[in-house]
Amino acid sequence: MTSAGVGVLGAPARSDQAPPGRLRAAGRGGPPGARGLWFVLPFLAVLTLFMFVPLGYAIYTSLFTTKLIGGTSFSALANYDQVLTSPDFWDGVRRVLLFAVIQVPVTIGLAAFFAAIFDLGVAKFGRFFRVVFFVPFAIPAVVGALMWSFLLLPQLGPYTRLAGTLGFPGTNYFSSSLILPTIIVIVIWEWTGYNMTILYTALKSIPRDVVEAAVIDGATFSRVILRVKLPMIKPAVVMLVFINLVGALQLFTEPSILSAFQPQAVSYSFTPALYVYNTAVGSGEYNLGAAAAVVLGLVIGAISAGSLAWRRRKGDLA
Repeated sequence: MTSAGVGVLGAPARSDQAPPGRLRAAGRGGPPGARGLWFVLPFLAVLTLFMFVPLGYAIYTSLFTTKLIGGTSFSALANYDQVLTSPDFWDGVRRVLLFAVIQVPVTIGLAAFFAAIFDLGVAKFGRFFRVVFFVPFAIPAVVGALMWSFLLLPQLGPYTRLAGTLGFPGTNYFSSSLILPTIIVIVIWEWTGYNMTILYTALKSIPRDVVEAAVIDGATFSRVILRVKLPMIKPAVVMLVFINLVGALQLFTEPSILSAFQPQAVSYSFTPALYVYNTAVGSGEYNLGAAAAVVLGLVIGAISAGSLAWRRRKGDLA
């Protein structure tokens, strides 16, 4: 037997000595920081390979100009000057900003409304309808845009015939005046379910006693939603606003699909992303397209950084 404070061989036991098992684990893995590095290395490798390397190559390419006569030559910031002074590029930027001003509030407003309805449990078959609302987001954007293109075909589409029945014969949803509202409707249909799922999850995290206290005080359903629940999920709403804004700046799939049905309504610079693609691939000006891509990336990066700074300032992030 050994007495308290005495080791097996009679030596006094030290309270500050780590157990042998812990020492062996530390010896195998090294310092805690080094062990943790192995867990993030795969992510860092993928991030470097598919983000930093292409970004660096785009910046490098944007500093040169390739011509049929003369070959490739260093042009410094000439491509950036051409992009920043291009009226076509800025027309696309203004168009997506107008798109965002309409699409983002409508999408988040509809998502918040349906999320609140499902959260309160006043809708029958809530689980079924939540799945139905989420399905458009699960459908690839190309498939969704093609489906809507056939639904809105001039003279043949069911919605075109419906417009004629309501007194608007000859409606062309792909015309220059209606192409942007058409794209807005398609994107709202695609993204409302995703935003609703995020907000529904945030609403479910609100403690029930808060809602029960409001109901006991005589608050109606509308007051519970507007005065209690929505203010408590403000961080989720702000996050979705910036996510949808960044998505609007990257608008590409829907206008590129619709351009096959009405090429005159969707120009090569209809959106900044289309300008980058058509400049680099359509016209073969890879250097100019790379410069436009870098400019667009900087705008999106600035918005993302501003979002993080604003949310930290408001206390939404640690």
